[in-house]
Amino acid sequence: MKLAEALQERADLNRKIAQLRNRLEMNATVQEGEKTAEDPAELMKELDGCIEHLEELIVRINLTNCETKAGGKSLTELIARRDCLTLKIGAYRSLLDQASSITQRMSMNEIKILRAVDVKAIQKQTDELSKELRQIDSAIQQANWQTELN
Repeated sequence: MKLAEALQERADLNRKIAQLRNRLEMNATVQEGEKTAEDPAELMKELDGCIEHLEELIVRINLTNCETKAGGKSLTELIARRDCLTLKIGAYRSLLDQASSITQRMSMNEIKILRAVDVKAIQKQTDELSKELRQIDSAIQQANWQTELN
């Protein structure tokens, strides 16, 4: 199994676990004299099996990510860099949105709002970070489809 396939399976398992939790909650109580739509014990058994399988899969994915190299770095390092770049770019874009929306004055007596940051420089930096993010994400995706899961 390729790493990318394992990642898709992990996502599917997470969705199934969420659905099982919801079904369990829906069948946790019942009116006296009635039966639940589904057997909670069976749902719990299925949930436990899915969670055990997810745990095994996560371990295998993480070990594979640690051992797989792309561009001289492990996938774990690239994923950490990608996640941090995403956070940084998001913060910079929010800053740019705020700095770009200057309030219009209706009269000379109103308070004048000025930018406290260099929008052009921050936009250029954000563009460079976005390019790096795309390159890292591409390297991760390529490695995911070329790497066999441990």
